[in-house]
Amino acid sequence: MNKVKVGIVGFGLSGQVFHAPIIQAADRMEIVKVVSGNPQKVKQQLPHTEVVGTIDDLLLDEAIDLVVITSPNHTHYPYAKQALQAGKHVVVEKPFVIHSEEARDLIETASQHKKLLSVYQNRRWDNDFLTLKQTIASGVMGEIAHYEAHFDRYRPQVSDRWREQEGPGSGMLYDLGAHLIDQALHLFGKPISVYADVFPQRAGSKVDDYFHLVLHYDKMRVILHSGSLVTRHGPKFQVHGSQGSFIKYGLDSQEEMLRQGGLPGQPGWGADREEWHGELTLASDGTKQTEKVKTLQGGYERFYQAMLAAITNHGPVPVQAEDAMNTIKVIELAMQSNAEKRTVPFE
Repeated sequence: MNKVKVGIVGFGLSGQVFHAPIIQAADRMEIVKVVSGNPQKVKQQLPHTEVVGTIDDLLLDEAIDLVVITSPNHTHYPYAKQALQAGKHVVVEKPFVIHSEEARDLIETASQHKKLLSVYQNRRWDNDFLTLKQTIASGVMGEIAHYEAHFDRYRPQVSDRWREQEGPGSGMLYDLGAHLIDQALHLFGKPISVYADVFPQRAGSKVDDYFHLVLHYDKMRVILHSGSLVTRHGPKFQVHGSQGSFIKYGLDSQEEMLRQGGLPGQPGWGADREEWHGELTLASDGTKQTEKVKTLQGGYERFYQAMLAAITNHGPVPVQAEDAMNTIKVIELAMQSNAEKRTVPFE
């Protein structure tokens, strides 16, 4: 069968580490063009791929089926719209867009042109999140009352990366926040309201590098937190329910393996350290019992496997664009909440 031809727009960290290796690992997908101002870097990793200077050059290629947008955040909307209008299926790196109105327009554009649109929320396939999701779905913790997720780092110095410089879509909330928010909405759906504390905490920082979000759900609260001055990390996840609690430390291994040149399928791919396996504590008849929960294997490759199936067999896209739009809506409400110092309803 013919391969799905892929064009990548941008070849920074995202395109180079999080997309190209995963696409290469997918059967029947082939990267045929990359938009980049650094052809040498692209050729080192993709020696047989053509490098072009602009998205216009890429879209002229009628053979390309799927366009993957990994350029800076403020370009996501115009580039994705241009690709959809050119008759291409589109995957957009998170965050989907800057404004939820842009997301809605892209969804309508994809529908008008009968093309698929998805957003690369790869951390739905982190090993810790998959394990947490399965544990919640099992019902063993009863009714969930408290969900807390952290994505903390120790990066005291401000870098010259665009994500840490002033501009639309920069800052921690659009970066790591998009992951944490997507995971929470994937589990629990849209919140009733949002409260947020968002600000630049490091010396010299011009964009937010700290956030603390509280999503309100009836009798449950979801806390999403990230800081850049955390030298010793606490739990990545804490979930408490009417019958038990789940605590999980550590980070999924796939990002580090990709940075070191690893690929899906190699030994240890998506695996977790044994000492980082989660702990499930259940209460029954006045007693508490704690047991280890073996971490499931992570699998970023499942995103592009699902995208391939959606293109070739009319299956569902791996991440619905509507879900990603709601993530952007929460980011907008979080910024509004922070500015107005109040809880803002999700409408």
